[in-house]
This record gives sequence, structure tokens and C-alpha cells, in this order.
Amino acid sequence: MLNLQVHIDQHSGFCFGVVYAIEMAEEILDSEGYLYCLGDIVHNDEEVRRLTEKGLVIIDHEALKGLQNEKVLIRAHGEPPSTYQLAIENNLTLIDASCPVVLKLQNRIKNSYDKDETIYIYGKHGHAEVIGLLGQTGNKAVVFQDISELDIPNLPKNITLYSQTTKSTDKFYEINQILKDNGISINTNDTICRQVSNRDKELRDFASKFDHIVFVSGTKSSNGKVLYNVCKERNPNTYFVSNPEEVSADWFSPNQTVGVCGATSTPMWLMEQVKEKIVKF
Repeated sequence: MLNLQVHIDQHSGFCFGVVYAIEMAEEILDSEGYLYCLGDIVHNDEEVRRLTEKGLVIIDHEALKGLQNEKVLIRAHGEPPSTYQLAIENNLTLIDASCPVVLKLQNRIKNSYDKDETIYIYGKHGHAEVIGLLGQTGNKAVVFQDISELDIPNLPKNITLYSQTTKSTDKFYEINQILKDNGISINTNDTICRQVSNRDKELRDFASKFDHIVFVSGTKSSNGKVLYNVCKERNPNTYFVSNPEEVSADWFSPNQTVGVCGATSTPMWLMEQVKEKIVKF
């Protein structure tokens, strides 16, 4: 027996936007037995599997075009205007669970676009939230996920800078400073969700308290990748898992302490299952 002490980070788990979307989905599933959802309701395969077993039907934008007279859930990431237009044309009832933080960001970008500002968005290419943000500009904003993608000497001298809500605050301000140092005038909009950005500070503290950290997240979660690296920087003995089966006894030695934490898209029940697996060692 390894006799490990295992603790779950109580600050980890779903952010309020994801909680809201899942509660809306479960309410309809309980009463109607099925519900269409545009894209994975959350970037966590285990939670998606749980909800699909209850009747959630995941569809993509191509399938949406052929759907008529149905209810469709819009997940927390939000959608571009074209999705709402299609819903009108196909007589679809949208159950809009877009995160309020994302909706506010969409409105701000739309206002900037209406003022003919030159918009740059720090975010992940192809991410659902970013597609929704781009849609507010008729897909004319520039998206970059690393400063190296920008041809800095040839950038416009005046730009408006936004960020995907789940990006690193530190990285955003580092990019902001680099651009300013290169003589670019920036209208900076810090649109990063504080529930997410505060999570990285909390995780730094949490990761330093244990011999090992087991970070639980779906492989599709952008936020998961960021927060895993936060833990890994603070505690090199950090392991990434998507489910309990991926945890290995070889990682631990007798009488060590283990912290279990996760992304804003990681359900608490999954972290509890991971803890149970470790305790069995």
C-alpha cells in the first residue's frame, strides 16, 4: 500500500457559464428526453458522454442546416450572427446558454467593428468562442494565438486588441507590452474572464502544497492546457489525465501527498473518481 493522502482542489471544476449550460440542457432532457446541442456542450469527453446517454444529441453546423422545427442548445462558447439567422430560416428554437462574459465580449467587438476600428483578437484559431467573436466583424478581425504570428514591423499603427475569455492574463499583457514597445498604439480591452484568470493564481498555490499533482481535463480544453502548464511550472510532478484509467501507481511513492485539480470544463464528479482511483493504490 502506498498510503497516499489525496486532496481535491475545491476551486476547480465548472465555471458558472458551463454550469448554466448544463443545467439548461438537463432540465430539457428530463422533460423531453432529447435535445440537440451545437458542438460539444463542454470540452470534456466524460461529461459529454454522460449527457449523450441522457439524450443530448451533438450536431455540427453542417447538420444544423438540415434541421427544422427543433430545439437547439447554444453552448457557453457563443455563436456568430449567422447561426441565429439560420435558426430563423429553419424555424429552430435556440436555447441560448451563451456565457454572459462571452456575450459582453461579442457586443464590445461588434461596437468596435461598427466604428471601423482595426481589430486583433488574441485567441486559438478555430476555437468555438473565437469563431463567434470573428462573426461579429464579418470575419475581418485578425486572430493570432502567438505573437510570433504577427508581422510586427508592418502592423497598423493603431489597433484595438481583444482576447478570448479563457486566455492567460499574463500572456495577454506581455503581448500588449511588446506591441507598445514597437511603437503601436493600442486600444487594449482586457476581456479575460476573471473566474478563469483567478483560477491560475489559486492553482499555483494549490500545486505547491503537494508532492504530486494530478490535473484532470479533456484534451480539447484550451483552458485545461493553460491551467495544466500553470501547475507544471509550479510543481514538476504534475500529470495530465482525462479519466481515472489513465492514472498510474508508478507515479507515486509511499506516504506522499497528492493534489487533484482540473479545468473550468472538468466536472467535480470526474475529479472525485480520479481521487478514488488514487486512494485505492
